[in-house]
Amino acid sequence: MIKFFLMVNKQGQTRLSRYYEHVEINKRTMLEAEVIKNCLSRSKDQCSFIEYKDFKLVYRQYAALFVVVGINETENEMAVYELIHNFVEVLDKYFSRV
Repeated sequence: MIKFFLMVNKQGQTRLSRYYEHVEINKRTMLEAEVIKNCLSRSKDQCSFIEYKDFKLVYRQYAALFVVVGINETENEMAVYELIHNFVEVLDKYFSRV
């Protein structure tokens, strides 16, 4: 199950966030800061899957944009990785040159 969906730029600013479980606002900002720090600190040679607290992070970088999805431990990481790619392709077709 997807817990949250984030789109973040390289400066660490959240551009889009969507939560599928209730998380208090102050906890959201702390969670986003930690997740962004973990994803931005990794090199391109490292895996795009991170185990974080009680869930997994799956992220993908497109130019200056990071798309991060938090999932529970039973979800398939490769399926979510492909979901991110399909989502970006749809945005690209709809808005052109995403």
